[in-house]
Amino acid sequence: MECVFGLVGNGFAIVVADTSAVHSILVHKSNEDKIMLLDSHKLIAASGEPGDRVQFTEYIQKNVALYHFRNGIPLTTAAAANFTRGELATALRKNPYFVNVLLAGYDKETGPSLYYIDYIATMHKVDKGAFGYGSYFSLAMMDRHYHSGMTVEEAIDLVDKCIMEIRSRLVVAPPNFVIKIVDKEGARQYAWRESVKDAPVPAA
Repeated sequence: MECVFGLVGNGFAIVVADTSAVHSILVHKSNEDKIMLLDSHKLIAASGEPGDRVQFTEYIQKNVALYHFRNGIPLTTAAAANFTRGELATALRKNPYFVNVLLAGYDKETGPSLYYIDYIATMHKVDKGAFGYGSYFSLAMMDRHYHSGMTVEEAIDLVDKCIMEIRSRLVVAPPNFVIKIVDKEGARQYAWRESVKDAPVPAA
């Protein structure tokens, strides 16, 4: 039921993920952020088994930070993607992680980039990519409307079209999505698209 997708525009990359925490037929919460900041200019969006997703993305985040701490320079987006792929490949032969990853980043020398890494450690540099049931609809919309050199406004419009298509066509569509962007200014949350709000927990 998960939906994760992303695209590269003119000087930026955007990643989008649903925010539903689901087990079997139960929805536990609708505000789970599945896009983690790896560092100031990198985002990692993940889908898969909840435990694997949280543990693996935190493991990658801490190792990227450790590399920066030891060497005094951050990993490039390509290096972080190759490290992530290598860890998935190593785990595949021991105790595999059932997690799929879209890794987006911005480098001064090469600009924005997006990497597609699946649970069997296949990696591709892509202009657009998606995972989950929502990928059937978001990929179709992006194939139709995506073009290189998109502005932020055009990309957000396309993201909203993908979200609307998922909500209207997917029988188990998640209600809420989080949108994050990375560009020369850094990685940050851009917006939420909410149709359901979790009720606040009353104070004891």
